[in-house]
Amino acid sequence: MLEKRSLALSGHRTSVALEPEFWTALAALATARGQTLAALIAATDAARAPDRPLASALRVLALAGAREMVTGPTGA
Repeated sequence: MLEKRSLALSGHRTSVALEPEFWTALAALATARGQTLAALIAATDAARAPDRPLASALRVLALAGAREMVTGPTGA
């Protein structure tokens, strides 16, 4: 089941629906990076390609973050 969260990005209200496991992974990644979840999402939104949906970009970020936690920042 998807969990929808509302937030403000670049001064506009929006909502993002992700599985709870992705929200948990993103929160852990934000903590590991010393950021708030809102700051992590805002940075992801600013950096994503215009044709990539925010939910997709956040799922990819969660996957990359999980890999980073397992293998280290360089993937070694």
